[in-house]
Amino acid sequence: GGKSITELDFVPITELVDFFKKLKLSDHDQKIASRLLLEINTRLQSMIDLGLDYLSIDRVSSTLSGGETQRINLTRTLGNNLTSSLYILDEPSVGLHPKDTEKLVAVLKRLRDLGNTVLVVEHEEEVIRQADYLIDMGPGAGTHGGKVVFQGKYKDALKDGVKDSLTIDYLTAKRNIPLPAFRRKPNNFIEIKGASQFNLKNIDVKIPLGTMAVVTGVSGSGKTTLVKKILYPALQEALGTHTNTIIGSHTSLQFDEHLLNQVEMVSQSPIGKSSRSNPATYVKAYDDIRKLMAKQQLSLIKGFQAKHYSFNVDGGRCEACKGEGEQLVEMQFLADVRLECEACKGKRFKKEVLEVKYKDKNIYDILSMTIEDALSFFSHDKAIKSKIQPLMDVGLGYVTLGQSSNTLSGGEAQRVKLASFLSKRNTKEKILFIFDEPTTGLHFHDIHLLLDSFNRLVERGHSVLIVEHNMEVIKSADWVIDLGPGGGKNGGQLLYQGPPEGLIKVKKSHTGAFLKKAL
Repeated sequence: GGKSITELDFVPITELVDFFKKLKLSDHDQKIASRLLLEINTRLQSMIDLGLDYLSIDRVSSTLSGGETQRINLTRTLGNNLTSSLYILDEPSVGLHPKDTEKLVAVLKRLRDLGNTVLVVEHEEEVIRQADYLIDMGPGAGTHGGKVVFQGKYKDALKDGVKDSLTIDYLTAKRNIPLPAFRRKPNNFIEIKGASQFNLKNIDVKIPLGTMAVVTGVSGSGKTTLVKKILYPALQEALGTHTNTIIGSHTSLQFDEHLLNQVEMVSQSPIGKSSRSNPATYVKAYDDIRKLMAKQQLSLIKGFQAKHYSFNVDGGRCEACKGEGEQLVEMQFLADVRLECEACKGKRFKKEVLEVKYKDKNIYDILSMTIEDALSFFSHDKAIKSKIQPLMDVGLGYVTLGQSSNTLSGGEAQRVKLASFLSKRNTKEKILFIFDEPTTGLHFHDIHLLLDSFNRLVERGHSVLIVEHNMEVIKSADWVIDLGPGGGKNGGQLLYQGPPEGLIKVKKSHTGAFLKKAL
């Protein structure tokens, strides 16, 4: 076909399908290649069906999201035509626009129809509605969960109603995320002119300050390029905090520096610098807890100070595991194994430190409390309570104070970071907070709490910018920036910017079509 394998590597998948369909071969070559071409076309078509048409096959696997990786593995599975197998998928719809979710459901049904069983862990409404059988866990999270609230057909759940099921309550509109009572009208903007990195078509974008704004569009439409490659590094440079990140191609960036002092990308990367980091240390509540323990009578008699209750420095921590509570056993040719520390039995501190108690609880007991339990335990301590309350507000009441950072999901880590900003009440800084798909892995109820937290940031004089596919978030925004209409070379145009109601009139917008139902 006149192209080398290197050239084909850089071609988007939609164009590759056309290339192989139009490929002219001699009769001899056609006989040799027919089986290979069938395999190639089947797998490429599966990738398109799973909403991966904007990728090129040279894409490095480490740059793919969890959802993208799962969907690529699914295409492999479809190509194998296996039957009588059990497939377990954990949130395959992550990062998908509603337009592509419909295609994903069709693929899952195809797997089922081949004679397989497909078990999906999912929060996406469309996937839940299309399931043959539902198993709803709850009623709450953490210690309030762990029970099967409902199992059966979706239509039976709707017909009979389910007591204690938040999921069914939201699906039947018994509970809902209401439209905002009013939308904030922006007066000041960050203006990006001539954005033309990757597939962006020389667009001029206005990002409002003092509001909650959302960047929307199908997968591969240019959202991440606009926000992460251009806006974020360009703002860092303008505000004097620029790292060595290369700034994406654009003509100019303008904003009033009196109205913005800082930009924060609140990512889903782990909190803190080590596995010893936890929600209590990240929101600075642990400093106050350590001081409180140091004031107890037995602590004063033993000469313990706040540092003795730290697992980051020598003194009170278990020296065998350096305060980790577990030890790493290197297995040479196999994956390393973490085992409970034999010296402290996983309690992280020396025996004499654990003898000191406050309200009959030692430091290990306190760190093992859920956020919800800790709030009532420290109800009379304003300093500690005010720092852990935001963790409850963002829906993390089930997480323990001392939960290791490496056991928190990306969504949980992101919400811990959000809580740390909410706990800083007296900051004079005007900050633009950027969130990339913060609803990943969240239930309808958690999304409701998350939106309340975003609005609280705006009420304190900050600005919030969210890259998102979730219609509940989009309908709740003050301002929408929609890119598209497609992904890859078919995207990169600015289709609309303004209040959400205006987007439903844009015929080319896939987001607008789905938003119409939500509004």
